[in-house]
Amino acid sequence: MTLQEIIDRSKNIVFFGGAGVSTESGIPDFRSEDGLYRTKYAYPPETILSAEFFRDHTAEFFDFYRDKMLPLWAKPNAAHKKLAALEAKGKLLAVVTQNIDGLHQAAGSRRVYELHGSVHRNYCMKCGKFYDANFIAGSKGIPRCGCGGIVKPDVVLYGECLDGETVTGAVGAISRADTLIVAGTSLTVYPAAGFLEMFRGDTLVLINRGATPYDGKCDLLLRENIGEVLGAIQV
Repeated sequence: MTLQEIIDRSKNIVFFGGAGVSTESGIPDFRSEDGLYRTKYAYPPETILSAEFFRDHTAEFFDFYRDKMLPLWAKPNAAHKKLAALEAKGKLLAVVTQNIDGLHQAAGSRRVYELHGSVHRNYCMKCGKFYDANFIAGSKGIPRCGCGGIVKPDVVLYGECLDGETVTGAVGAISRADTLIVAGTSLTVYPAAGFLEMFRGDTLVLINRGATPYDGKCDLLLRENIGEVLGAIQV
């Protein structure tokens, strides 16, 4: 059965995506040969993107964050756009994403569960005032609010818990789906990868260049570019 046939017969599709969804928008992923985690800094990126590092080396955290985590120039690709079209058509129930770039919303998707937060939301740790991503990008050193507090990105760092409301929404959507399309993720980052265990539907589709723990459990496995695969779907 083809992906087009699966989508045509499905009524409640949920899309679960990772960093690979945005690589065709020019944003590097994390674990591929050219990914973010292969770059060289004084500290490994996994260390820099931790709550402990943010607390103890705040200035160094923001130097890395502004350099590598704010691709504000990126535009939605064919995958983002087609998912928005499927939602508008009433076929797609929700997008669950591990990405923090906001490209699904930029493409027009409305029900998006951002498991790891978003670079577009930033809050003062002292008074709670909101700041957008441009404020962080244009800041120097440690970005501070007018009250003097540090403005922290609303992204989930290593050592922090996922947002409870987001988790509840994502798990609820996955559990109600008749088709789950998983794309651009190694399915090795927990607890997010464990969400697939909540799927009770008929068809599991996996689109990923590399191998994952679910390769032998899916109904359709595609090793192609996500944008090309989804872009070819007729809505």
